[in-house]
Amino acid sequence: MMKKLAISAATLLAALPALAQEATEAVAEAAAPVAEAAAPVMDKGDVSWMMTSTVLVLFMTLPGLALFYGGLVRSKNMLSILMQTTLIACLIMVLWVVYGYSFTFGGSTSPYWGGTGKLFLSGVTADSMAATFSAGFVIPEFLFIVFQMTFAAITPALIIGAFAERVKFSAVLLFSALWVTLVYFPVAHMVWDVSGLIFVMGAIDFAGGTVVHINAGIAALVGCLVIGKRVGYGKENMAPHSMVMTMIGASMLWVGWFGFNVGSNLEANGGATLAMINTFLATAAATLVWSLLESLQRGKASMLGAASGMVTGLVAITPACGTVGPMGAIALGAIAVLACYFFVTVVKNKLKYDDSLDVFGIHGIGGIVGAVLTGVFSAGWLGGVKGDDYSIASQLWIQIEAVAITLVWSGVISYLLYKLIDMTIGLRVDQDTERQGLDLVVHGEQAYHG
Repeated sequence: MMKKLAISAATLLAALPALAQEATEAVAEAAAPVAEAAAPVMDKGDVSWMMTSTVLVLFMTLPGLALFYGGLVRSKNMLSILMQTTLIACLIMVLWVVYGYSFTFGGSTSPYWGGTGKLFLSGVTADSMAATFSAGFVIPEFLFIVFQMTFAAITPALIIGAFAERVKFSAVLLFSALWVTLVYFPVAHMVWDVSGLIFVMGAIDFAGGTVVHINAGIAALVGCLVIGKRVGYGKENMAPHSMVMTMIGASMLWVGWFGFNVGSNLEANGGATLAMINTFLATAAATLVWSLLESLQRGKASMLGAASGMVTGLVAITPACGTVGPMGAIALGAIAVLACYFFVTVVKNKLKYDDSLDVFGIHGIGGIVGAVLTGVFSAGWLGGVKGDDYSIASQLWIQIEAVAITLVWSGVISYLLYKLIDMTIGLRVDQDTERQGLDLVVHGEQAYHG
């Protein structure tokens, strides 16, 4: 009996290494799904949508904004607007990858700029990943870079509408380069980087109400005041030369804006669909209300008014599209039109300044209304996504602070830049060039023949 027990013990001891190996393998197999789940996930659907969104934002600029602005100026300045929009976009794209991305999202803990850690896209490869709003989900960093690049490219292009038909081509490009460096990149960092001043305050700006529209709007207002009125303003006919072009451009802006707003969700999920429906509804409501106001005041609804309402709705919903509900989006679009319509038709005429294409009246005022009311309509009981612990009053004050910081930062620095450029290369073309039109004199081309 003892002999049998000794043999069994020896057999068991001999089998222990194999049993230990099997146990180790079993534990490893059980742990594998956990390790896999913990690894960041790059979803091909998210990547595909974000690539599409990036191209849609480019479509907003070229040809959308170019044609929208081009139709609003006189025919002798059509090509100058197209050229300014095109070259600004290309210039900012290059500056963005050289230092703009680093200054905005370079990893610095400063509340005002991102640092120099990613100058010339240092350390970024096809394998680098950027975080999304969902824990554990990422997109390629190159994709995040080019998406944000399109935002940077369109913002200074918005500004030129305020002083269209009278500024030197070289001055436009120099101002754009300096402005994105000293205004856009810092404000984008403050609003969207986790260490940014306005982000830490808790302001809501889903897709760029402060960063893009208020930022560009106040710079536009300062520009038209510094540069002065067009020759013949208030005495000569300066009506848009092609409302067809403007309608085409406005429609392209609306289509492209889905990349702008929905893409800012960074993922193709339910949050993206909320931003999508809001971008539809706010814009539709704003277009209807602007046309209604014109009908009541003038007896006729114009295509110019409909296009203006369309852009107003898009501007107003931009900061709010990811946090308000569909009914809130309709209300926001309608309220923004009331403010912008009053500003464009009453305030501008009273103050007699020449904001050629109403950049401040629509982007500035619409952006302010949208940014502030985001704090109201994001509340859950008004259809927004915020929960029971959300305080409208507290958030409203934060939104107002964010707007004020953007207005002061952009307004003051823009003023200094305009003055600097005017003292060096000069801002404005001579009167003969302005009367002939910038197309022939500056670019040697004409938009139309015969």
